[in-house]
Amino acid sequence: MALSEAARAYLSERRFAVLATISKDGMPHQTTMWYELRGDTIIMNTRVGRLKDQHLRRDPRASICVEDDYRYVTISGTVELIEDQATAQEDIRRLAIRYDGQESGERQAREMFSKQQRVTIHLPITHVIEHGFDEEA
Repeated sequence: MALSEAARAYLSERRFAVLATISKDGMPHQTTMWYELRGDTIIMNTRVGRLKDQHLRRDPRASICVEDDYRYVTISGTVELIEDQATAQEDIRRLAIRYDGQESGERQAREMFSKQQRVTIHLPITHVIEHGFDEEA
């Protein structure tokens, strides 16, 4: 399923996604995430060993919701985890710059993220729910 141009523009703005993963006992686990829309894939990144990382390794099904008042986009599907550290470090650097600006993002990448083992999460846009994009009021 493809994103509408309005939803694509909405997701390109600086917003936060709530990522839902499935815990070992089947309960949902949610966490707020930085993300970037690249083509037809949502890119996220986390430190290896966090709960979301553990959940996605066991069960790669996930969804995100990006909301703003009564407008939202929900995307769900099966993630791919990218373990390559050069890729994962570049992805977290790009995300840090997107959310905190060039100087701060570069500093975070250099001083904090470079010391961590990271993993990039690719969520392909396979199932989408869009709400509130029909017409501007």
